[in-house]
Amino acid sequence: MWIYVVKPGDNVDKIAAESGIPVEKLIEDNQIEYPYRLAVGEALYISDGSKDQSYLVYSSGYAYPFIDNEVLGQTLPYLTDIYVFSYGFTEEGDLVPPLSDDTRLVNEALAGRVRPILTLTPLGPDGRFNNNLISSLLASPQAKERLIWQLGEVLLTKGFRGIDVDFEYVKAEDRGAYVEFVGLLKQVLGPFGYEVSVALAPKTSSEQRGLLYEGIDYRLLGQKADRVMLMTYEWGYSQGPPMAVAPLNMVRRVVEYAVTQITPGKIVLGIPNYGYDWPLPYERGVTTASTLGTREAVQLAVDHGAEIFFDQTAMSPYFHYWQYGIRHEVWFEDVRSIQAKFRLIREFGLSGAGYWQLMRFFRANWVMMEDEFLIDNLF
Repeated sequence: MWIYVVKPGDNVDKIAAESGIPVEKLIEDNQIEYPYRLAVGEALYISDGSKDQSYLVYSSGYAYPFIDNEVLGQTLPYLTDIYVFSYGFTEEGDLVPPLSDDTRLVNEALAGRVRPILTLTPLGPDGRFNNNLISSLLASPQAKERLIWQLGEVLLTKGFRGIDVDFEYVKAEDRGAYVEFVGLLKQVLGPFGYEVSVALAPKTSSEQRGLLYEGIDYRLLGQKADRVMLMTYEWGYSQGPPMAVAPLNMVRRVVEYAVTQITPGKIVLGIPNYGYDWPLPYERGVTTASTLGTREAVQLAVDHGAEIFFDQTAMSPYFHYWQYGIRHEVWFEDVRSIQAKFRLIREFGLSGAGYWQLMRFFRANWVMMEDEFLIDNLF
């Protein structure tokens, strides 16, 4: 198995013949659409069927309840857990269900022997995220008791196998109370066989300043939770300047810090399953990038005759194209950037990979994961 980067004059027949694999497999694994045009610089995953499964890996990802049936069916065979996004709560501690009914998603996961995990976020009844809800909840023993009671009921009746706490922008003054809340969840739900995981903002030091970081204690949350996921993405984001979503040099810094605070076997590396397309010139507060998947990004490059380049520091692909007189800059993930993250998992002995999010299916990612790892089944 290896990665082939398309050169001028290449076509699928030539690449398949030189690689010694059927052209049908090359096309299927890389989701190359008819008439099978390629972009110069596009990275193709070449799998000859050989596998190195010496490393047992945990595989998970977040999905909204309205995920497409076909995408869900294609993805489930590669997962240990699927995180259902998302449940919220009120100031009084009443659980707020997802805006779309999650029964189908939970049942499909169970039928596929994948563990459905309830994701809890500070999502209010109005459907908006509000970190003030976190403060209200953590300050009220009654609200916490009410919420945990209702969580337990939903976990049992719907068939969830655990809970993932995704509290972002936790205030610095709530740092200790947040750790206590995660510990309380584990204390109450753990004896019934439910796992408790926590999503962590991408810190690089204990002293890191900023609302996203100061309320998150890696060491203590890592002690309380069964598993943590590092949200190692969104350096490049829709409102920010064009850059890689998950530059490897920054991801590495987060991992290097995390393993000093948390047992590596508890750590899941977050991987983005998306990229961004920025219209140029970028103007802060005005420019907004659009989100796209890997195959969408490559198709854009094909349609506009753009060459795809690869940043060796960020370990991420990018390209430019013109449309309606406007120049665009696109950063996304491909098999090269994902393979680099897989190597971090092995290098630091991490538990596995967690994807935000699973709403688009990128087959080459999963074929590569299955070739490089043995996917854990905890069902």
